[in-house]
Amino acid sequence: MGNGDTRVRGIAARAGGWSARHRWAAVGIWVLFVVLAMGLGSAAGRVDVKDSDQMGGETHTAARIVEDAGIDEPASESVLIQAKDGKLTATDAEFRAAVTAVVEAVEGTGEVTGVTSPYEAKTISKDGRSALVQFDMRGEADTAGERVEPVLKAVEGVQKDHGSLRIEEIGGASMMKTFDDAFGDDFQKAEYSAVPVALGILLVAFGALVAALVPVALAITAIVATMGLMGLVSHFQPMSDTANSVMLLVGLAVGVDYCLFYLRREREERAAGRDAQTALRIAAATSGRAIVVSGVTVCVAMAGMLFTGIAEFEAMGLASLMVVAVAMVGSVTVLPALLSLLGERVEKGRVPFLRRRQRRGTEEGSRFWTAVLRRVLAKPVLAAAVAVGALLAVAAPAVGMKTQNLTLDQEFGDSLPIVQTYNRVNDAFPGGSDPAEVVVKADDINAPEVRAALADFRERAVSSGASRGPVDITMHDEQNVALVYVPLVGGSDQDKAGESLDKLRDDVRPATLGTVDGVEAPITGQVAGNKDFNDQLVGSVVPVFVFVVVFAFLLMLLSFRSLTVAITSIVLNLLSVGAAYGILVAVFQHGWGASLVGAEGVGAIVTWLPLFLFVILFGLSMDYHVFVVSRIREARLRGRTTRDAIQHGVVTTAGVVTSAAVIMVAVFAIFGTLSMQSMKQMGVGLAAAVLIDATVIRGVLLPAVMSLLGERNWYLPKWLHRLPDLTHDEAPEAVAPPARDDEGERVGV
Repeated sequence: MGNGDTRVRGIAARAGGWSARHRWAAVGIWVLFVVLAMGLGSAAGRVDVKDSDQMGGETHTAARIVEDAGIDEPASESVLIQAKDGKLTATDAEFRAAVTAVVEAVEGTGEVTGVTSPYEAKTISKDGRSALVQFDMRGEADTAGERVEPVLKAVEGVQKDHGSLRIEEIGGASMMKTFDDAFGDDFQKAEYSAVPVALGILLVAFGALVAALVPVALAITAIVATMGLMGLVSHFQPMSDTANSVMLLVGLAVGVDYCLFYLRREREERAAGRDAQTALRIAAATSGRAIVVSGVTVCVAMAGMLFTGIAEFEAMGLASLMVVAVAMVGSVTVLPALLSLLGERVEKGRVPFLRRRQRRGTEEGSRFWTAVLRRVLAKPVLAAAVAVGALLAVAAPAVGMKTQNLTLDQEFGDSLPIVQTYNRVNDAFPGGSDPAEVVVKADDINAPEVRAALADFRERAVSSGASRGPVDITMHDEQNVALVYVPLVGGSDQDKAGESLDKLRDDVRPATLGTVDGVEAPITGQVAGNKDFNDQLVGSVVPVFVFVVVFAFLLMLLSFRSLTVAITSIVLNLLSVGAAYGILVAVFQHGWGASLVGAEGVGAIVTWLPLFLFVILFGLSMDYHVFVVSRIREARLRGRTTRDAIQHGVVTTAGVVTSAAVIMVAVFAIFGTLSMQSMKQMGVGLAAAVLIDATVIRGVLLPAVMSLLGERNWYLPKWLHRLPDLTHDEAPEAVAPPARDDEGERVGV
């Protein structure tokens, strides 16, 4: 093949060719885009998801009523006063003195309002050994955590003076401050450590500092540009801090991977004797095309989250979609320009030890995968059966998956003192720390029939067994709204508390407030929010699943013009996701090997994770699949037999797939080190799935299945021949003369 006359076709190839010829223009346009996106985004500001848009069902209705009425619910706090030895009771003089001291101490801070004594509010436990002093924080509830420290110190002072009693504060503000102090830097540390980790792995993979810096630099600029775009887009689709963290996670993993694929292919072609221009053109026509196909597939998968109807998910989906699209565009435009500018200087900053180790590791890796493939291709039926059996066995625990929003003690264990306080309050006052809240709206909240219905609801809530009381009612006469607080029987036990909630919604409310015309009475609160969130999420599973699978199938079909490749792509991805689910359930629900990853068996998987993992993993796993299958198809187009093409495609991509997988696993594993169990679940689930996908799926099952299918891998029914042909980006003519069989006929693939 000539070195200077190579001609390429297709979007990725044309973009790469233009960028290589107009190097400074391509780099300048990219820098201008990043600066403009960030500048405009900062100027526009970011609109975050409102509480009223976070949930669906009754929780959403309740939040909307409160928001429309302009009611600012303050952050409520409670101080638990409890006998340590069980001898003192609320009637004893020492106990009463402690209550008085707490009331005076918190009032003296000037930060609270509405302080109520347990003797007035009747917040004394049935055994008489526990009592609650309740009050509200002044000012905005969202910032109450910043003002609660003087109150906490005042309560600590009272505790020092009453050693025989346990005096502890808990509430929205104190929990906010505790979590900010303990875990506020958790995400930031994870985000900051992800970049050095990725850079370190790339340095080992390339053995040269400049080559390692290029992918990281492009990924970071893609993330910065997307942050700006999020500000602009948030005025149409509100964003959130969670969406920001997910965007960074996905953007770093995908951005580095795409550049890695491109850079590795360009270096490979130059090592084979191509000149710089030809090597770039071949990389654009092959890896560039694989990046475009993979990027579009990932974007489609992320778009699936827009079908949940949950604002937080929609924000995460849109943010992830944008960063993938930006990283994809950058990889096929500015990256060729940078490589053209750098030339041989991309090898600058070589680390001799790492260089030798990288070369030796590549050779050993190739030998390893060659040995594995030799056995897989020798006995493909056995290899496929063992791989599928192993994946199904790993996925088996997922059949009994239980999802719920984790309670405070499940999320943080006993690592924080406030968790123990939370448990003690729930034991003494079941449901008191997380009461259900009934938001009652009427044309006239003081009408006799409404007042009677409220009184009847309060009485029946207790008589029905849903609550042990006390049921408190706060009237907002001007807004014609009443807020009814009902401690649920079951407390922190989500299943029992859920049964109490059902009694309120299905029995108590219809028989009381439901009999008055014009009265709305949605029930919200933590338990209700969990249930409504679960119901909405379950309802969105089918449309999201169908959307992602169908569009991924169509993209594979159009990109490879093979019905077989499209079907096997979907099946293999589903096996990978199933295995990840099984690991999650085994580790976090049943606790099998949980200590190995610094986690605990908490009896459930956090509600949002299964759907989130499905969308993320289905998209990200296409990275490897498209890259490997594209290389196999390219080798087949060059005239190799299907068996040889499979071996060539898997072995030649083993190094880059391994490096990409190691980066993804390392970045995701960082989130597995965070203190929150939900973040551990996300990190472990993503890391395990990528590891399985890059090894068992791509290294064993894919070649075994393709070997068994033989030429049927490229089967496309005649009635589908009219579909658009998106395979031309591969341009076999760009890399070699047309492949021909022994009779001189061109091979059709």
